[in-house]
Amino acid sequence: MTIALRKQLELRSARHETSFGPFKLLHALPWLILAAAMRVIAFGGGPAALPATIISDLSVLLAFFATAQRSIEAAGGQSSLGALTMGEQFKLSFAIFWRITLLMIAVSIGTEAIGYAALSRHLMAGLDGMAFDQFTHVGRFWSALIATLVLLIIVHADRNDGQIALFAAIAEFARRGLWLGAAVIALGVVNIALFYGQELVRSAIWNFWQTSLASQFTKNLIYFVFIFSFAMLRLWITLTILTFGLKQSHIRGDHI
Repeated sequence: MTIALRKQLELRSARHETSFGPFKLLHALPWLILAAAMRVIAFGGGPAALPATIISDLSVLLAFFATAQRSIEAAGGQSSLGALTMGEQFKLSFAIFWRITLLMIAVSIGTEAIGYAALSRHLMAGLDGMAFDQFTHVGRFWSALIATLVLLIIVHADRNDGQIALFAAIAEFARRGLWLGAAVIALGVVNIALFYGQELVRSAIWNFWQTSLASQFTKNLIYFVFIFSFAMLRLWITLTILTFGLKQSHIRGDHI
């Protein structure tokens, strides 16, 4: 990575050649489709569940990178993420994946140790919850925190020749806790609102499936659009809120 994301996130004039439109969201779609397919396999259980979960989380991370690049560009900055080769993206994704997974395991074990076994299992869906709906409101705030740490890891790697450092990201979050903490809270609230909105739409689609005379292809297409529209919307809102919080932190010198 050659351009520091920290500088890219500073306030600057928007470039005329940068345009943001609906098609910019589609860059994450292939990875979300793969993630959704792997989630179906993982929910089925059996020996394929674990590798399917790993592939799903890696796919969500790759979708996160694609959305992060567009989010930064939409804010008037330039992103070095687009300069990475596919191999470099996979390498970066895997390096972040296993560090965040160890963090989720540690927090999950700690949560179970204090008597919240049911909640601890949901905390393992922190990466998945960056694009797909979580199982609990606590999990939705947890996914917001995980997304923040992923973004900070990327920022640190960009400033330090690709070095991936989870603890440095945690320290950065602590130093910039005012704006980033507010961003996590805001994102958690938005995730809860998206959950209720998604449930309303899901109910409407279910009623449509039961009563409509439309073809099966049309019904499947509507459900496909529903699932991935919310996934892309969730990713875009996540990066918009976090990018804004990080930018404001740099501009206003937010250190605690």
